[in-house]
Amino acid sequence: MKRIAILACLGLLLAACKPAADPASQTPATAAEPGSPEASQPKSGQGPTVPGSKVPALSIATLDGSTFDLASRRGKWVVVNFWATWCSPCLKEMPELSALDAMREHIEVIGLAYEDIEPADLREFLKQHPVVYPIAIVDVYEPPRDFATPRGLPMTYLIGPDGTIAKQFLGPVTAKDVEAAIAAAGGPKTAA
Repeated sequence: MKRIAILACLGLLLAACKPAADPASQTPATAAEPGSPEASQPKSGQGPTVPGSKVPALSIATLDGSTFDLASRRGKWVVVNFWATWCSPCLKEMPELSALDAMREHIEVIGLAYEDIEPADLREFLKQHPVVYPIAIVDVYEPPRDFATPRGLPMTYLIGPDGTIAKQFLGPVTAKDVEAAIAAAGGPKTAA
């Protein structure tokens, strides 16, 4: 019963982060029940979604004009955070992810803006919501192939030093959550 209540609350939280859809553009779709084996399996054309899956690739241009290449971060823990400017929980977690990136040398964060937005508009937005980690805009019609299309936002992946997915978070994540997942996966433990 408690599990059902938690899942219902999570569903409501995620629903709040979805933009209003244009009914004319919607097509019927079938979705797997949350927690079912089908829900954790990638759909055709989607990448790994479960811990220990193959090594995902990500090489993407960032707003500052450089390229973020996940493969070049081997040996570090990498937080890949899908977010959007219209998502309240996403905005709430940004300062904490920024502090985590700044304070922990063994952790790097990349923010993937999962929305249809112009770079100039996102730069203006980031003046009001600054972060120290790189930000890239993801094409919502062609998201990175090695990551599942987000079912809700924020969606965060913790990539281990070996390049595999150590943990996936659906919904807001805190620095404490990330550090606990790192410690559980055998990484360095941090003092409280």
